[in-house]
Amino acid sequence: MSRRRIGFWYRLAAVIAKPPLVVLIKRDWRGMENIPAEGGFITAVNHNSHLDPFAYAHYQYNTGRVPRFLAKHGLFKKGFIGTIMRGTGQIPVYRETTNALSAFRAAIDAVERGECVAFYPEGTLTRDPDQWPMTAKTGAARVALTTRCPVVPVAQWGANLVLPPYAKKPHLFPRKTHIVLAGPPVDLSRFYGKDLTPDVLKEATEVIMAAVTELLGELRGQTPPAEPYDPRKARLEQRRKAAGEGTK
Repeated sequence: MSRRRIGFWYRLAAVIAKPPLVVLIKRDWRGMENIPAEGGFITAVNHNSHLDPFAYAHYQYNTGRVPRFLAKHGLFKKGFIGTIMRGTGQIPVYRETTNALSAFRAAIDAVERGECVAFYPEGTLTRDPDQWPMTAKTGAARVALTTRCPVVPVAQWGANLVLPPYAKKPHLFPRKTHIVLAGPPVDLSRFYGKDLTPDVLKEATEVIMAAVTELLGELRGQTPPAEPYDPRKARLEQRRKAAGEGTK
């Protein structure tokens, strides 16, 4: 299938967003050769800053394969931002509603039309204290195994130094470098033909995130943790400790 044309709205968004990104952030972009030139595919990207969707979109825009992000449906209702989101073909996510499966169907349709869908599998900013990828949701794996499309793991680092997770004020100086590394597609062939049970989806997701985390370790020059941070386990541990202290 042919690639999605960039189109008017994506070009307009680029005209607006690229100049400040170029001025404020240096770029160290690697692995563009791993972005497929044709056909539908998924990118699985780590998420550690509210700024990194823009910085990462800049990277992929320059490959000629524009991404379709899954984003909270509320963003599609907000004036000019909503117009841009709709015009560029982003995919609204309706959480905990009767429309919750629509994003999944739209992602499959986009891939089957030969487009790229960019997933943040963690679903939100990482809560890992050291900003490594945390445990992920299974949506990307589900789309990948349903369509058997390539899944390109992508690690990024640097936007979080400009705007740390949950920070309100950016740190613009000294000028930071946004580093992106796209790796070769993840081999998920051993899952093909299997029923998409929770265990199969969980294991496939872990394979995808392991590839992303390994790339991030390469970027950071550090060894990633043996296991990803699990917010649910962390909350349970905090409650256990609080209950233990309360009985003293």
